Amino acid sequence: MEKAHCSITPKAPFDFDLTAGYHTYFQGHYGTDSLDQGVYRRLLDLNGSLVLASVRSVGSVDSPELSVELRGSGLTPERVDLAAKQIGWLLGVDQDLAPFYDLARQDPAMAAVTGQFHGLHLPHTATVFEALVLGILGQQIATNVARIIRTLLIETYGPRGLFDKIFDGESNDEEPFFAFPRPEALAACPVAELRGMKLSWRKAEYVQGVAAEFAGGTDMERATLEVLGDEEVVNRVTQLRGVGRWTAQWLLIRALGRPDALPLGDLALRRVVSRLYFSGEPVDDAQVEEFCIPWSPWRSYATVYWFTALRRGMA
Repeated sequence: MEKAHCSITPKAPFDFDLTAGYHTYFQGHYGTDSLDQGVYRRLLDLNGSLVLASVRSVGSVDSPELSVELRGSGLTPERVDLAAKQIGWLLGVDQDLAPFYDLARQDPAMAAVTGQFHGLHLPHTATVFEALVLGILGQQIATNVARIIRTLLIETYGPRGLFDKIFDGESNDEEPFFAFPRPEALAACPVAELRGMKLSWRKAEYVQGVAAEFAGGTDMERATLEVLGDEEVVNRVTQLRGVGRWTAQWLLIRALGRPDALPLGDLALRRVVSRLYFSGEPVDDAQVEEFCIPWSPWRSYATVYWFTALRRGMA
């Protein structure tokens, strides 16, 4: 087992605990990502090679610096650089929050939210495939149920590696870490078997269908989609069975890092907008869409900050 180190300098302000905490919110005991005692871990699947990345903050919110330890085989300089780029992407380190914060200062409720969660960057998924599967799994179910299903799917079908959890040290106590399942693994899985992951029959079919699309080669990888406009991406991915506009909007945020997506149809979005701006009166999607017009072109950021406020009891 080889070990390598590198560092990442995020664009300030960057709150490591907030960002990694948001990223790992939907994970179970293992999942693909974890945050434990100030160390974020992700088992990276780098073109079939498994590398455990352990990341901790060695800077501050206004002067951020991340120390990254990599464990795996064949840690060439090229692979270390690839791992660092993927970690940077996962944690959204290159995002410039200043334009959104300038807009937020004009709204008292959002100013309070951004003040409380100053330096929260928007995390991403490693791949478009991961975002699509996670979106399908999370459709119309409670967060705790979605967390159980995601963890079960990942730990059953994801590539597995044994590593110790000591940062910058050695230990004989190894435990399993899991990367996100590869498309080939889920495409080959019978729908009846996926049903054993607590999926409905329809969702099991959707997951298998998306996996088959990516296993067979697709034009929906990030490199292809990122040259398209938001609505073009939505039109393209909603051709897949089981992928509606809600999932497509979250894909824009999670997989492509688009700043102006709005996941209408999300009950939590309606709830938080209602509580912060409508005195708790129920609102529908049309009202939310109209209300969010002034937040363009930063509706992705507004959404994530509102969700954080909801989860942390501010709304």
